[in-house]
Amino acid sequence: MVNLYNFMDGMDGFAGGMAVIGFGGLAVLGGLAGNDLFFGTNIVIAAASGGFLLYNFPPARIFMGDVGSSVLGFLAAALSLWGVRDGVFPFWAALLVFSPFVTDATVTLIRRLARGEKVWQAHKTHYYQRLVQLGWGHRRTVLWEYVLMSSCVVSVLWAKSQLPGVQAKMLLVWCLVYLGLMLFVHRLERWHKRIA
Repeated sequence: MVNLYNFMDGMDGFAGGMAVIGFGGLAVLGGLAGNDLFFGTNIVIAAASGGFLLYNFPPARIFMGDVGSSVLGFLAAALSLWGVRDGVFPFWAALLVFSPFVTDATVTLIRRLARGEKVWQAHKTHYYQRLVQLGWGHRRTVLWEYVLMSSCVVSVLWAKSQLPGVQAKMLLVWCLVYLGLMLFVHRLERWHKRIA
């Protein structure tokens, strides 16, 4: 998570917004479970990230950098494990809350490895970067990412009280959503090449 969060901190307002929505979602889950310490820890991180986001939203006036993104990635992993250990939520819930970062970074890393690229070198092949290059711009892209992140949190809040079979179906739907979003970006790129 440290590396994934760091990989995804490449657009104004993206990592900060993920922190507000992701840790805010974990805080709500902690509150619903009656775990005040877990709730309080997450709400403080979400609030601090919200204060940062005021100055980091596109066009950014300040930037997070590797130190900030690495700390947030570590906290995302640590607090997810804490929540699972204390029975606040199942592991899949934490994974889905942070899935916009996890999915984009993991799929991009696997694609680069498969092509034999040097994965430690800077690049612009994350899906969010590709949308920016297609003319969406930082603001539009990050706002749609917020919609995606918020939808993940709402899905977790709804599915947490459902039967395991319903939860499994919901996770399958999310896998299909991400597959569809990746295909959407590929098609947009092909369309732009045709009209260029």
